[in-house]
Amino acid sequence: MKALLCKEWGLPENLVVAELPDPQPGERQAVVRVHAAGVNFPDVLIIQKKYQVRPELPFSPGTECAGVVASVGAKVEGVKPGDRVIAFSPFGAFAEQVAADADRLIPVPNGMDLDVAAAFTMAYGTSYHALLDRGALKAGETVLVLGASGGVGLAGVEIAKVAGARVIAAASTAAKLDICRQHGADELINYQTEDLKQRIMDLTGGKGVDVVLDPVGGPFTEAALRCCAWRGRLLIVGFANGEIPRLAANLPLLKGCSIVGVFWGDYNRQQPQANAADLAQLFAWLEAGKLKPRIEGKFPLEQGGKAIRALMDRQVCGKVIIDLRDDRARH
Repeated sequence: MKALLCKEWGLPENLVVAELPDPQPGERQAVVRVHAAGVNFPDVLIIQKKYQVRPELPFSPGTECAGVVASVGAKVEGVKPGDRVIAFSPFGAFAEQVAADADRLIPVPNGMDLDVAAAFTMAYGTSYHALLDRGALKAGETVLVLGASGGVGLAGVEIAKVAGARVIAAASTAAKLDICRQHGADELINYQTEDLKQRIMDLTGGKGVDVVLDPVGGPFTEAALRCCAWRGRLLIVGFANGEIPRLAANLPLLKGCSIVGVFWGDYNRQQPQANAADLAQLFAWLEAGKLKPRIEGKFPLEQGGKAIRALMDRQVCGKVIIDLRDDRARH
């Protein structure tokens, strides 16, 4: 099989496509023939040795994919060849086939396109877990979404709207903010041209926001924390900015607010039944047309490095995917 390989730590341009032996399933594993793989921010970090998971070289990046089960191990129950599934792995999804633990495969709902399936679960699962579980978001509250045009951010905008919140979307360009509005944002802030703190306070009549969804980090985190309302919740999802902020400990004290960590990957591992219930709700909202995932681009495996570079350079609104169907299937 073909796979996109990281043979040396570094930038996406160093990745190469190579032939590898087809994977064989372990006793409790399934091998999935990958249709498409979603590109996520951990892929940017893992190839640079900046992620908490550090595989041995060489390895294929990619944590999220969708496809069809090709084979299963001897002790696998409830999964069979031909099933359409979403698969997760710490790495290795940017390949024509991937072996994954069978009990962590997610059936693709009938009628759901595999491209959408490859781009949906991680972003929407993260934002749902952040807002409705960790953030305890209630209808009528105000949510600020930083990095609102990205995969997690745009999912957060949609989920907050479905939950009945007022949504303030913050992003870096007018074009990105226009996409946020199309996905349901009520108010927009360009944090490259406007003072984030002042605009938040103006938009909330000085009250501040109830919940902040922050997948960005950097200097905007403290500004958002300073704009939390009484008993507000700052949800720390990630650091796409590249800078982990150092926050003054007196701020949550004065605000009576909470700084809450969000790690969907471990939530998925440690509370799989709760995560499955979240996904069932998300799939139902998707089927009802309440969620509209945005796939901005598709890249063939040979251009997988370009897909990661586009995400790294913040050129992506929503998600991009790597298309791993063979040439005959594409046409």
